[in-house]
Amino acid sequence: MDLTRATREYLDYLAIERGSSSNTVEAYGHDLARYLAYLADEGVFAPEDITRPLIESHISALVDVGLAPTTVERAVSAIKGFHRFMVAEQICTAHPTADLPLPAKPKHLPDVLSIDEVRALLDQTFRDTALDQRDRAILEVLYGCGLRVSELCGLDQREVYLDDEMLRVFGKGSKERVVPIMGSAAQALGGYLVRWRPQLAKAKPSNAVFLNARGGRISRQSVHAICARYGRLAGIEGLHPHTLRHSFATHMLEGGADLRIVQEILGHANIATTQLYTHIDRTHVRMAYLAAHPRAHMQEVPVSVD
Repeated sequence: MDLTRATREYLDYLAIERGSSSNTVEAYGHDLARYLAYLADEGVFAPEDITRPLIESHISALVDVGLAPTTVERAVSAIKGFHRFMVAEQICTAHPTADLPLPAKPKHLPDVLSIDEVRALLDQTFRDTALDQRDRAILEVLYGCGLRVSELCGLDQREVYLDDEMLRVFGKGSKERVVPIMGSAAQALGGYLVRWRPQLAKAKPSNAVFLNARGGRISRQSVHAICARYGRLAGIEGLHPHTLRHSFATHMLEGGADLRIVQEILGHANIATTQLYTHIDRTHVRMAYLAAHPRAHMQEVPVSVD
């Protein structure tokens, strides 16, 4: 079997048997297309002709052209999974990536809004139009529930339970979780669903919660544009939907929420991912220490008198 056909079968396996998201399958397909193009330039077209030095050379080339470390890491994961699949399916016997390490992933702190910036963003004036009130609900839900942009765009009406103060969300790998929705986020979403969404739905049937101006499901690109636009109006340049998710997690932890609870709400498979938010701002840790520890303040030392 040639590499092109093997790649197609691997991507089908990811989508159908592993239940990987369409975004993951698309990204892996892009990574493997670049990998196969590199192999073709080296005159390699059959799985059994791929060697470890060729793979390492390809990875080095990805780093040299300046790809982001996370992009390189994803490409390595795609390649390792592809070779593991070919061995499991007996397409070939060689497994040149068996002990290939993932490139070190630099730890960086995500962008986070201050509480005042969140207020400026969400308390600004939204006009009484269907699109503006939809935008308000989108911003409130992104920050109020900590959703990924793909989860927000994929949300259907049957997954909203405002009376029970919860949303049913499908995250990475179609994993289902329940997310609480309360306060201003629930108010904004409820108002949009009752009054404004019917104006956008028009004659086009859609189960989506958030609709575009034509009545179809809103796209991730549109949500990015909405965040950037209202962020700019609030004096926040380059606001990204993920920044609202990061801010949600940080403010929850700073407010005293349990790390495991925040992990569950965010849908993180590994708690180490959630722990990253505990390093963003240590001010609240210091204040909690000062307030709680009996020896946190300097004691007056008695002076002996001779």
